[in-house]
Amino acid sequence: MAIAEMKKVMIASHRSEAEDLLDALQQAGIVQILDAERAMVSKEWPELCVESKRPRDLSEMVSRLDKAVTFLKEYATDKDDTSVFRPLVEVDSKKYKEVVSGDSAEKLLVETESVSTAIEQFGTSKENVLGVLAGLEPWKDMTDAVEYLVDFGSTSCITGLLPEQNYEEIVEKLVELCGAIEVVGTRGNMQACIVVCMKEDKGDVQKLLRGGDFEVVSFERMKGTVAELLESRRDELSDIESKLAAANEKSVELARERLSLQIYFDHCQNLLTREDTRTSVPATENTVLLEGWVKKKDYSKLEKLIGKFSASSVSEMEIAEGEEVPVEIDNPSAVRPFEAITRLYGMPSAKDVDPTVFLAPFFALFFGLCLTDAAYGLIMLGLLWWMFKKMQGDKGFLWLFITCAAVTVVAGALTGSWFGNAVVELVGEGSGLDELRKSIMLFDPMEDPMTFFMLSLGLGYFQILCGLVIAFCNNLKNKDYATAIFGQLTWLIFLNSLLIFGLSKGGLIPAVFGKPCAILAIIQAVLIFLFTERKSGMAGRIGGGVFALFGAVFYFGDILSYVRLMALGMVTAGLGMAVNILVKLVMEVPYVGFILGALLFVVGHLFNLAMSTLSSFVHSLRLQFVEFFPKFLEGGGKDFVPLKKNYKHVLVNTKKDN
Repeated sequence: MAIAEMKKVMIASHRSEAEDLLDALQQAGIVQILDAERAMVSKEWPELCVESKRPRDLSEMVSRLDKAVTFLKEYATDKDDTSVFRPLVEVDSKKYKEVVSGDSAEKLLVETESVSTAIEQFGTSKENVLGVLAGLEPWKDMTDAVEYLVDFGSTSCITGLLPEQNYEEIVEKLVELCGAIEVVGTRGNMQACIVVCMKEDKGDVQKLLRGGDFEVVSFERMKGTVAELLESRRDELSDIESKLAAANEKSVELARERLSLQIYFDHCQNLLTREDTRTSVPATENTVLLEGWVKKKDYSKLEKLIGKFSASSVSEMEIAEGEEVPVEIDNPSAVRPFEAITRLYGMPSAKDVDPTVFLAPFFALFFGLCLTDAAYGLIMLGLLWWMFKKMQGDKGFLWLFITCAAVTVVAGALTGSWFGNAVVELVGEGSGLDELRKSIMLFDPMEDPMTFFMLSLGLGYFQILCGLVIAFCNNLKNKDYATAIFGQLTWLIFLNSLLIFGLSKGGLIPAVFGKPCAILAIIQAVLIFLFTERKSGMAGRIGGGVFALFGAVFYFGDILSYVRLMALGMVTAGLGMAVNILVKLVMEVPYVGFILGALLFVVGHLFNLAMSTLSSFVHSLRLQFVEFFPKFLEGGGKDFVPLKKNYKHVLVNTKKDN
């Protein structure tokens, strides 16, 4: 339940076995390897060489495979053994090795690319022919061969489409230019026209036609009548469609074998990652130097792994001054699901404390108080358990919500909320179920909101104190005693002294405690004023002290933020009550009232559950990130990213080998 301690290591390997060593390291997934730019050895020995040349062939292969897999998925008629919860296809290691060691995947890739190219070409040809057919259709009634629609001796011939609304105007003006026009067909509101004029007037005629939105149609390189051309193009289209259909059928056939391409893609992608690593690290003519990080607990495993290679060795390195150590957090299994919350915020720095173990109980409790409905919690548990059985891979996030749902059941039972007030409203007050509900309930927030209010403030105050205590202990651990005393201890005493003083004045505790706590609070205020800012001059210290004392207002504001626990819990209950009242009213409708009421009950409470769950998660998250973490967490740590194998399409399942 802390930040994992890291070791800096240097792995030296002869080039002859560097590739196999990297494969073993990638399979183990325990070492983060630094490239030459970040490796300290490169700064100490700048004469070391770096290949810095990405394996082009392998990179191109990955790109080709990705396109081929995407292409075949569009033609797949059979379904992958995948779902939203199981996005990877499970394969046994025997099948995986068979694909990556053979040449069947590459042959399938070539065949897929060939079919893909053919389909693309046929598609383009089809579009072109359809365009030609559409262009010829308005001229189908013309009996003359199109090659005669050209300029002759002293006359010129212009063919094209003219908007119907401009036809009369163009005819009149053409007469003035001694030209003639004939309509041979139509396409919508466009008329297919042949315009004839004297050669010397062609320029003026063209200008006139452009003004009338005339679209020139060219029959260049065409011979025969339009009817013959249409028949020829239709035959060509039929041939293209036949070939396109055959190519599509072939694609469907190839799609049944796409698993091989998916396996080969994942293999090549991992191989590319490994090769990128190998070509980016410092090296000599015969030796590859792998500088990196490993968790202290995994160092013995690394030594054992390196020991299997006769021309490789591993040794510890001193961490250079100012060098950034990557951060990884390790927690027991019960807390590990809540690491997702920490990672959403960002990794703690190497000098920080891992907040996961501290936030876990608070987050689950706050979520439960925001939702505060036992029936909703039970529904969540059932749904989450079903998802847990279906889901593939890391299930940590599901465990997080399962924990929160379990707390919701308890919180709802203790506040008497089961689908809001459904027991009272729909079953009846004083019924057996109502008596059972009351026997478990501690208080009803709708009748006693101040209890919920004080509970929310109390939890907020306690969490903020926990944050200060964590910061105090962590500063002591880092030997920053001044910050521990004047940054946390004084505030702990100050805030608790003020609390006890206030409680004594309110008569909640004996008044004898009031005066000593008031004096103690004043002493802490003086210490905060004088020693919060310790590195500036007098003016800076005074300004820093005043601002620090004003920070007491921020603490009170943070505590008040926790009232959202009560607000959201009561909103959930209130909306549930509204649904129940509507259900009761609808059930009074003759004949269909029960059916409509049941439908409204299900839809209304599912809506309330969805909205309240979202609000509970977001606001519980906010309380951690805004009110709790800033009290002790600096953040900004850099993730520990070991070299490991990642899969996009398949999951190698060794259990299937048995």
